[in-house]
Amino acid sequence: MLNKTFQPSDIEPGLYEGWERSGGFAADPASSARPFTIMIPPPNVTGSLHMGHALTFTVQDTLIRWRRMQGRDALWQPGTDHAGIATQMVVERLLAETQSKRQDVGRERFIERVWQWKAESGGTITRQLRRLGASLDWPRERFTMDEGLSAAVREVFVTLYRQGLIYRDRRLVNWDPEFQSAISDLEVESREVKGHLWYIRYPIAGEPDRFITVATTRPETMLGDTGIAVHPDDARYADLVGREAILPLVGRRIPVVADAYSDPEKGSGAVKITPAHDFNDFGVGQRHSLPMPSVLDRAGCVTLAEISDAIEPVPGRADPDFLRGLAGLDRSEARARIVAELERLGLLDRVEQHTHQVPHGDRSGVAIEPRLTVQWYCNAGELAKPAITAVESGAASFVPKQWENTFFAWMRDIQPWCISRQLWWGHRIPAWYGPDGSVFVAHTETEARQAARAQYGRDETLTQDEDVLDTWFSSALWPFSTLGWPERTAELTRYYPGDVLVTGFDIIFFWVARMMMMGLHFMGEVPFRDIYIHGLVRDERGQKMSKSKGNVIDPLHLIDTYGADALRFTICALTGPGRDVKLGPQRVESYRSFVTKLWNAARFCEMNGVAPDPSFDPAGAGLPLNRWLLDAANRAVSEATAALEAYRIDEYAACCYRFVWNTFCDWYLELAKPVLAGGDQEAAAELRRTAAHVLGVILRLLHPVMPFVTEALWDQFGYGAPYSLIRAPWPVPAAVTGAEAARAELGWVIRLIGEVRAVRSEMNVPPSVTTPILLRDARPETLARARAWIEPIRRLARASAVEVLTGEMPRGAAQAVVDEATIALPLAAVIDLDAERARLAKERGRAEQEAQKLAKKLDNADFVRRAPEEVVEENRDRLKAAQEEVARLEAALRRIA
Repeated sequence: MLNKTFQPSDIEPGLYEGWERSGGFAADPASSARPFTIMIPPPNVTGSLHMGHALTFTVQDTLIRWRRMQGRDALWQPGTDHAGIATQMVVERLLAETQSKRQDVGRERFIERVWQWKAESGGTITRQLRRLGASLDWPRERFTMDEGLSAAVREVFVTLYRQGLIYRDRRLVNWDPEFQSAISDLEVESREVKGHLWYIRYPIAGEPDRFITVATTRPETMLGDTGIAVHPDDARYADLVGREAILPLVGRRIPVVADAYSDPEKGSGAVKITPAHDFNDFGVGQRHSLPMPSVLDRAGCVTLAEISDAIEPVPGRADPDFLRGLAGLDRSEARARIVAELERLGLLDRVEQHTHQVPHGDRSGVAIEPRLTVQWYCNAGELAKPAITAVESGAASFVPKQWENTFFAWMRDIQPWCISRQLWWGHRIPAWYGPDGSVFVAHTETEARQAARAQYGRDETLTQDEDVLDTWFSSALWPFSTLGWPERTAELTRYYPGDVLVTGFDIIFFWVARMMMMGLHFMGEVPFRDIYIHGLVRDERGQKMSKSKGNVIDPLHLIDTYGADALRFTICALTGPGRDVKLGPQRVESYRSFVTKLWNAARFCEMNGVAPDPSFDPAGAGLPLNRWLLDAANRAVSEATAALEAYRIDEYAACCYRFVWNTFCDWYLELAKPVLAGGDQEAAAELRRTAAHVLGVILRLLHPVMPFVTEALWDQFGYGAPYSLIRAPWPVPAAVTGAEAARAELGWVIRLIGEVRAVRSEMNVPPSVTTPILLRDARPETLARARAWIEPIRRLARASAVEVLTGEMPRGAAQAVVDEATIALPLAAVIDLDAERARLAKERGRAEQEAQKLAKKLDNADFVRRAPEEVVEENRDRLKAAQEEVARLEAALRRIA
């Protein structure tokens, strides 16, 4: 017997262990079934489950469980990412607790410590995914640093290098002075900083009393200025183009160039060009062949090494001793000294308060420094061409389709991909250097030595490159490296390409595009056919979750409080195409009621003798009520299947909710009670068999999104062996005799009861009061239905009788229309109709005022432009609700007009 209440914590661990132990998650390469593959976006090995994980993994698990039930050989490939910077940070912090640094222990011992940490603490995220119910094929779990994937990384690097698609170059990169490494754009976050705009006067060469004033937020980098840019159409500076200015403090001459990058409307209209320390300036420097000296070192401290030859003493303008005093200073301290010296020299025109966005390392928290360094690059422009073609041709499709535009915009303007990082943890670059600087790229050191011996004619000492590869490099190989590539394994042949990739829009460029580039280059076809892009998880008000706002929600806390099924169903119900998910504890609590509703319905069935009957044939059902339910189940199955096929996860959840809560629980079971309690044993027996059949359909229909409660009920009712629902066949529509007639008959009963309930609710009729239902202009078949269903109508509509009205409509009757008939409820003796009219009119007035106020606000273009997107969306939702309330109240007033 089922417990009175459903306690998720009592059953979830045991069910998951049972699935895993029985092989319920396993793919079978030897199967003749059609394969279905989803590659997990590998979470960081350092990670813990957050709401973004909960969203993407719930959607993936829903799809994989559904396809598994359809009989597909489903592979959901598990694994974790080595997360270069994040993992190195964790272990460095552990070392700091013993007052030591990685440099103290050395590279080899540090790497050993990282592997030790991974063995002891690296499984947190995979344990938490189990709590969510994720049905990954765990024995196939991979790690981006395991030996097989490392071999794939080396093979790709060597191949691309030999094809000329990987090379070394000196370019500007995002440099983290804390980690002293290049980092990717995804590891950079913009922060609003209240700073200053300094206006500096640069003397014009040959005209001692003439200056050109430039505005800058970074006076400390002016030591590396090699030009001043003005707009070609800016008449103020037209005569200065082609001339030279004197760089204050340094004394060297720098050219004034005309370049469209300079905005005449910003600052003074003239900008200093520091190619080695600004991405835009780098482009200007390339266009005008300007020198590119670096004046900040790896740690963000001043270095004069590349400008010492250019320092020229200029009386009252440049002092070499002052400059030498800057060497080794942190950039912030150097800024203060430079500004003070400019002011002393009379070269600081003015200073303005200035709020602007400054890029920071998302993990280190320090301001990022654009830095000119020699790094390894991949020719992403060449690799991007087949990926663009694949999406244009439909070989790979984005869902929703509008994300293709984002993909094309990034890919058609793609820059060389910096793939080297100045870290210790990661895939070390397989390149060795000879004594003369020659580079030998090879799979192994032995292979590199052989190449060196062939070049030099003797053995020479080789030194391996100190850098490691960008974490995204190994992640780009994930769809085929996890399946055994470069070996041609049975898994690779069977499960590549995958069917769908499920991920967030924020990594379309960093991960999705790069997987497509690598997959097409090395496998000859796209790594996945569909790319389902979901939104972000936000709080209930639509605000982005952040620790600083205090609105971060822990999915594990939600699971502890409400159960995994409630969280999963909430996520699916709110996940629309291209739409962010507004989620909070109240939403999950609300959908927990749905889990409880299913449990209580099953318990009612169990208490009334409902049990599976394998011989039951839906086509043989005779009662209109049963035919109606079976027909509704068919439509629910068709709608749910179509929704999942179209990746409309929200519509799948909504159709399941409507069928279970409204059709099965609220109507069928309520209408079934008189039959179960009556004396017609044959009718009661058919009803029990029908209820058992449809409950089985419901459990299969809901299993992909609510696996725990459905498996528990499946096992309890004996629909199959324990833990078997996960591989039970997905329901398909079954033939139902007389479905149309049953749909018409029961539809009328439900509409009648629904209209009466609506009138009673709007008029505040107490539940304890019964009233007659009067029917006017009803056809004979309608009256026959009323007589046949009189008992359910009395009980569910709180009706004392159902009578035919032939004369005038009684005074004080509330009216409604059901098909051709008008129904009337005589309420004059039950409620104060005048008071109800006044109440409804007052409520309508308030709702109209609210709707007008919101409409006026949304008609204000300035408000829509300035307000955060989530605030505008919230106001639109409120306007829609207010308008619907006005319509409801107007309809209620018409009923008693």
